Amino acid sequence: MRLNASIAFAISITLSVSANAGLFGIGGTSWKEEVLLHDGSTMVVDRSQSRGGRHEIGQSPPVKEHSITFTMPGTNTSITWKDEFSEDVGSSNLSLLALHILHAAPYIVASPYGCLAYNKWGRPDPPYVIFRYKEEKWERISIQELPGEFKNINLVIDTANDEGKLRALGLVTSERINEFNKWYTQIEYKKIVREPIKSGEGSSTNCEKLVFYKGAWVGPGDSIGKRMRDLETR
Repeated sequence: MRLNASIAFAISITLSVSANAGLFGIGGTSWKEEVLLHDGSTMVVDRSQSRGGRHEIGQSPPVKEHSITFTMPGTNTSITWKDEFSEDVGSSNLSLLALHILHAAPYIVASPYGCLAYNKWGRPDPPYVIFRYKEEKWERISIQELPGEFKNINLVIDTANDEGKLRALGLVTSERINEFNKWYTQIEYKKIVREPIKSGEGSSTNCEKLVFYKGAWVGPGDSIGKRMRDLETR
C-alpha cells in the first residue's frame, strides 16, 4: 500500500514530544496502562482523554482529544503521541491499538475513529494508521514498514465506553487490557493484521467511500458525488 502524499500532508492531528502527559482541559480523564511489548517485557504508559465535539441529543460527547505518554526504556526521554479534534471528523481522528518498540524506535498502531476518519486517512486496508517516532517527531508509515515482530494489540481500545472503569482502576495491567478488548470480534482488533481484510471480517473496511468536498462528506450516490465521478472518468 502506497501512502497518498496529499493525505499525509493534510494530517490534522498533533503529534508531539512532551515531558508531561497532563489532562486536556476541564473534565479530562487519565489513567495508566501496563503495555506488553513484543519481547515479553512490559512498560507503564500514561493515557488521558477529554470529550467534546458533535453528538446526538441524549448521548455523551465523543472523545475530542487523547494522548499516550511513555518513557523510553533505559532512558529519561519522555515521548507523547497526541490526537486532537478536527472539524471534518467532528471528534478525534484515531483510536489507539498498540505501542511497540524496536531498536530504540517507538511505533504506534491506530485505527480510524469511524467512517469519516477512515475516508479521511485514505481508506487503509488493513484499517490501520501507523506512526514511527524518528528524529524527534512522529511520521506516518505503511504496514510494510511496521516490523514483523509486532503482533499483539496491547492497549485498551474502547476508552470512551470504558472511561469510568479505567479511571477507577488507575493502573490497568496487561491482563486487564486483554479483558477489556476480548469482546471485539473484528479481526483487526484481535491481532495486528498484515494483509487486506476480506469483506465482512473487518469494521472500517465496510465503510462507504466518501470524499470531503466544500465542507461536506459526499458519496457516490449523492448528486455532487456523481458529478465528481463523471469528471474522473472523462
